[in-house]
Amino acid sequence: MQPLHARYPFLAAAREAVETAAVDLGEVVATDEAVTERAVERVEHAITDGSVGDPHRRTRVELLSYPVARVLVSLVDTHVCTRKYAQAEAESAQERFSQEFAATTEFKSTSTERVSLDQLLAEFDLASAVTDAAEGYWVEVGTYLDLAADQRGDHWRLVNRPLADGRVRIGSEELHVLLKQAIRHRVAEGLPFQVPDPIADELDDEVERLNEVLAELDLTREIDTVVPELFPPCMQALLDKVQKGEHLAHHSRFAIAAFLTSIGMTTDEIVDLFNVNPGFGEEATRYQVDHIRGDTSPTEYSTPACSTMQSYGDCVNMDDLCERISHPMAYYEQKIDDAEDEELEDWRDENDDGEDEAAEA
Repeated sequence: MQPLHARYPFLAAAREAVETAAVDLGEVVATDEAVTERAVERVEHAITDGSVGDPHRRTRVELLSYPVARVLVSLVDTHVCTRKYAQAEAESAQERFSQEFAATTEFKSTSTERVSLDQLLAEFDLASAVTDAAEGYWVEVGTYLDLAADQRGDHWRLVNRPLADGRVRIGSEELHVLLKQAIRHRVAEGLPFQVPDPIADELDDEVERLNEVLAELDLTREIDTVVPELFPPCMQALLDKVQKGEHLAHHSRFAIAAFLTSIGMTTDEIVDLFNVNPGFGEEATRYQVDHIRGDTSPTEYSTPACSTMQSYGDCVNMDDLCERISHPMAYYEQKIDDAEDEELEDWRDENDDGEDEAAEA
């Protein structure tokens, strides 16, 4: 087992090294606490800070922690955990290979084996799809569209790229981003998978720990689309009560206000929304929302987890997705992820049109 394999455990050579060593994952999780703990760290860091944590000093532990981490992700079996884990592994790999590509000739001459651009292109069957250009590279259109599909920003749109003979021109850093996406696809491939019961039983405590991290974590991201149709059932029910002018208990007002704040609504927008509610006081509502947001308090409050919503009786109308998630924000994130870009654009346009009409009025 080589250090290169430990740094890039998604490589086919790394998988072959594990198979050649005849590693029994069941035995590993039952007897090697260091591997299991490092695997938990990989997943927990992926959830909380988008990294996979610091590598273990022992090559064997670091390499074997990768397949065990995939087992843990499969046992947790939530969309947000799988997505964050694959993204974190890819981000960490990009940071490493970018540093290695930029290493000086003197550094490259050391005995430490390092990955090369040609190796990674060959690994993902991209050698023929990527060719040198006078400035940067040319990438086949189909490959570009596949690997750039999740990138944000107008400069990634095909219409804004130099195009010739079915190839798109990109810069060196952009090629690194596309390689990162190829890595993310490989890491996510096959997740989640069925885990044998003996292995699952050994990892009960670790899975519980990760589920607690997911439940307690504020799973917000930069969501710039407010789509009530995609809200979790509990928040749809609370929003419906608000719009009908029904009374909401304090915990219910807190839950819907925290959720709306988390998905990007401004204090003014939330105040306007609550304006129809009995007992509405603009000053008190504004203070509560600013307090939740952290503007008038030292803490930015998270949307309550599903367990909290259940304890207060605010968890209603559960659907199939509710059975697989532990947080309203995780529900909304998955719904946003699953929605087609065209649908989101339509919703944005509808919201923008409504705002324009209101401004004209």
